[in-house]
Amino acid sequence: MQRTYLPWLGLTALAAGASVSLLPQVLAGDLFSSQPLDNSRFAVLAKPVGRSDWTLLVLEQLAPLPRCWGSRADGLVDPALNRFDYTGICSRYLDSNGYSLRVGQSDLGGSYRLRLKQQGTSLELLAMNPNEATELVVGKGRLSRRDRDGFVALQLEPGWELQRRLYGQQALSHVYFANATPLARLLASSALAPGYPAGGASSLSPPHASLPGSQGGRSAGEGPIPLQVIPFKP
Repeated sequence: MQRTYLPWLGLTALAAGASVSLLPQVLAGDLFSSQPLDNSRFAVLAKPVGRSDWTLLVLEQLAPLPRCWGSRADGLVDPALNRFDYTGICSRYLDSNGYSLRVGQSDLGGSYRLRLKQQGTSLELLAMNPNEATELVVGKGRLSRRDRDGFVALQLEPGWELQRRLYGQQALSHVYFANATPLARLLASSALAPGYPAGGASSLSPPHASLPGSQGGRSAGEGPIPLQVIPFKP
């Protein structure tokens, strides 16, 4: 996929003597803003990969039916969209092209990455910077069993929510894991949290989440996972 907005900005930066390596940060800081989303239309999921790894997946329900995912009796999530043509019905956000981190008013996609960490039957969605010892806990999930066809629902931590990336007034096919709290304050709170080990992530606690569309509780997507300009078409 091409970065359609890069050529003109790159030429401008080079003309001004700017370093090409600074472009991603300039783009994120100056060009993008965000807008709130109805988080009940989203599911934040951990997909099993191989024998022990996990990858982050965000699903969005664009049309009411058919459902893009569903609850299973064992507590896992059935990715139902794999069984039909979901064009215009579901959206998938699979990697850093589809989601990134936004804290305060800053796009941190160039410096922070999202990763999943398992401890026993618990999963944490963490935001980490290789130059920063403290990791931010963005969401948590409970693993009832490992099944290659069953995904784990993640509940976002208080203060976190999904937002849409904007380029000017144009909505893009990219979502933020967003928190309005300034980064320095989030890092300080995480480092001082009870049970937070030196240089590591905070201890886990069980989430209390349900899937969007299920009865009772909050949905898994509700809360407070190279850039491309693509108009978002619901």
